[in-house]
Amino acid sequence: MNQKKSYRTAFIFVTILFFLWGFITVLVDSLIPRLREVFTLSYFQAGMVQFAFFGAYFLLSIPAGYILSKIGYKKGIILGLVTMAVGCLLFYPAASYRIFGIFMFGYFTLAAGITILQVAANPYVTILGPEKTASSRLNLSQAFNSLGTAIAPALGALFILQDKVKTTAEIEALDPTAQTSYYISEASAVQTPFLGIAAFIIIIAIVFFFVNLPKVGDKEASNDYRGVLKNRNLILGAIGLFCYVGAEVALGSYMVNYFLSLDLAETVRETSFMRTIASWILSTGISASSDMAVVGVFVTFYWTGAMIGRFIGSYLTTIFNPARVLSVFAVGAISMILISTFSVGLVAMWTIIAVGLFNSIMFPTIFSLALDGLGDDKAQGSGVLCTMIVGGAIIPPAYGFLTDSYSFKIALILVMICYAYIFYYAWTNKRRAVIMNN
Repeated sequence: MNQKKSYRTAFIFVTILFFLWGFITVLVDSLIPRLREVFTLSYFQAGMVQFAFFGAYFLLSIPAGYILSKIGYKKGIILGLVTMAVGCLLFYPAASYRIFGIFMFGYFTLAAGITILQVAANPYVTILGPEKTASSRLNLSQAFNSLGTAIAPALGALFILQDKVKTTAEIEALDPTAQTSYYISEASAVQTPFLGIAAFIIIIAIVFFFVNLPKVGDKEASNDYRGVLKNRNLILGAIGLFCYVGAEVALGSYMVNYFLSLDLAETVRETSFMRTIASWILSTGISASSDMAVVGVFVTFYWTGAMIGRFIGSYLTTIFNPARVLSVFAVGAISMILISTFSVGLVAMWTIIAVGLFNSIMFPTIFSLALDGLGDDKAQGSGVLCTMIVGGAIIPPAYGFLTDSYSFKIALILVMICYAYIFYYAWTNKRRAVIMNN
């Protein structure tokens, strides 16, 4: 009973971390439309922001696993939180001096901290109880991760996208005094939220300093990755995570721009129900709000769908084969994108938002399925899987390139290919489960 209580306490505190990095990861998306105008970036260049953020996963996941094996979960979590806080603080000078390179370095540092938390927390949750319910536990923790991602777009629209960003020509037309005032206002729009986040992260780090986390696992990790790299199921799952993260981030990062390309700002203003929702979230009349803010608030529902789906998925994966649930959700995501591609107006808007609901169970379910059967090698397996979160650095720029060269509709084909692979992985994993049971 004491062990169960200890596991429950650890689960609660670690789940707080899931919320934290979900919130921050998506708040980053809110900066992309703003940065694109401030620095006059193409869609491809804007996607490189995500390259800096998610590239950290590729470079640091395996080293993070090594660090954790030496210092343990508790010190590793504190190290990750402190690193995240430093990344947030770097946004202050970046905004003050309007130097894009410092923003990129800040994102990379922030992601480095999140990488340490990801490598530790995901496998840690799967082993805080029976292996057969690992997928359900991870879906529940990821549901709170989605709660953070659901809140972030609304706060991003309110604090980061609210005022209109001036073009280079408009800035040059201002007198020196007005230019200085504008630059101060621009810096504050970015600095204030991230200074607050840095303070909150430091408080969480202090809390974890006093929290006792139970030790799990029967032996010390060997840090030899040759064995796990021969596991076909793990490798297929790693590719699945690459596709999932890339697709989800590409849609979330460019969703505001996609809505603007559909001229949805005026549609929202002219539709009573939509206008009410936007006004309620923005806590102001939307007539004076920027088009980015008006459509940006609806990205909240993309991430809210993921949150709702994960709570549902936590239950579904206890009564159905997780691989079967994953295959159904992959088909649902493809269907919603197809409808959006061949639609206009609010139908195109709400169907692409609905993809968030079907995204919901993908990360935790793929992660737990890929770790299934690895035993004490789960730490190494987690390092491999978290490395493939680099999909969030590769797919969005490719999506942006296709948008620059063709259109959003063509770029969505790339995202559908990602979900098609996830369906393939679910199908092969379902067959694997049948063979093992027989």
